[in-house]
Amino acid sequence: MVTKKLKNKRIILASGSPRRKLLLNALLKNFGLKFDVIQANIVEYIPEKVQNYGNFAANLAELKALEVACRKNGIIIAADTIVVYQGKVLGKPVNEKDAFKMLKTLSGNEHKVYTGLVIFDTESESMYKTYEVTKVKFRKIADREIKFYIKGGSPMDKAGSYGIQDDLGSTFVQKINGDYFNVVGLPLFRLYEGLSKFVKLMN
Repeated sequence: MVTKKLKNKRIILASGSPRRKLLLNALLKNFGLKFDVIQANIVEYIPEKVQNYGNFAANLAELKALEVACRKNGIIIAADTIVVYQGKVLGKPVNEKDAFKMLKTLSGNEHKVYTGLVIFDTESESMYKTYEVTKVKFRKIADREIKFYIKGGSPMDKAGSYGIQDDLGSTFVQKINGDYFNVVGLPLFRLYEGLSKFVKLMN
């Protein structure tokens, strides 16, 4: 059982994302578990060409987990989300112009969202590493809608410049194929599966 193995462990979320914090809390509170939030300090560099998008996202998550592990001990949960369209990785926008360009590109098209997930135990140095992918189809978005959305500031801290959980960002999404929570930024199925498997590594 996940609970007994983790009760005496400090659980750390290596992310400052309020969305990941809410999702992790929603899962762990079922088991009476709490966690701390310690944001990882890494530079998220996206190269021109990425061979395997899932592995790339998982590697970024690993970097986050290991950076926090250098400072704190416990069970560290880290995730990194990227948006991929026609072979190009779309990270967080650098400015409003970049956000407009991303959303204009995704408008009316299908893209993929990859989230890399890592669970790392500093005591045993055991690691669970995986990723999830979801297909997302956007409806056609008018320029005025994009500008209005950007004006509210929501796109600026999100991969692909949108949040599926946002009031307006959610209306851009026509349909998805896969894990909804993966698009939000933390695939709960993979996380629970990982925690369930991961505790066995600590026997």
